[in-house]
Amino acid sequence: MGYTIGRPGRLRYLALASCLTIPPAMAQDDAVSKFVSYYQNAYAQGRDLIPGPQVALSTSSIATRLKLETVKPLSALTGNAFLDSTNAVIKLAGVQGCLSTELVQFMGKRVSCATVSLAGLVSSLDQAKADAGDAFPCHFVGQNPGSPTVRFAECFFTQDNTVRSLSEVLIKRGLAFAARDRSGKPIFPEYARAEDQARQAKAGIWGNAYFRHPYGERFLTNPSTE
Repeated sequence: MGYTIGRPGRLRYLALASCLTIPPAMAQDDAVSKFVSYYQNAYAQGRDLIPGPQVALSTSSIATRLKLETVKPLSALTGNAFLDSTNAVIKLAGVQGCLSTELVQFMGKRVSCATVSLAGLVSSLDQAKADAGDAFPCHFVGQNPGSPTVRFAECFFTQDNTVRSLSEVLIKRGLAFAARDRSGKPIFPEYARAEDQARQAKAGIWGNAYFRHPYGERFLTNPSTE
């Protein structure tokens, strides 16, 4: 993938700072608002209620048979999943939000690591929608059966004539981490490299000397080589 990621400007930092409390659900009917609040509040408490993939994801299809579908996001649910206008849950396959409730220093505030990731996706979705007219394309790599529908995807948007990966934006801004499989291998190696760059730059959560990496302490040393 290797998309170019720009440094967020001051206005984006201010927008992100405004999201550091539990972000309210966007104006929807009561059922949707309750659904969003339920998942957001659980995530802020360190519980991700959205299940992982129940079958192997076809991540190689991004390189071999890219097929983009237009998605209109409604609201972030966790640090790496959001609800779309069809009431499907879309979980980003390449990124893992922070689930720790330990407090970290972020933008001059002491907030939980989970809140940073949740607020980061809220802010990044707003940025992506603003640059793409309230919608952007996603490539889907899998889906869980059952209700609610959970679809796994990588999503993209264009800014300044540059295609950007939503997952990589989150990782490079230090708001989330590169997702890994059960064996510890990154789903997308380039995202592990992006995480390493964010760590070296002390971006976002990485500005703290100590916090619990979601995949264990061994990934704090040299994650790009795993």
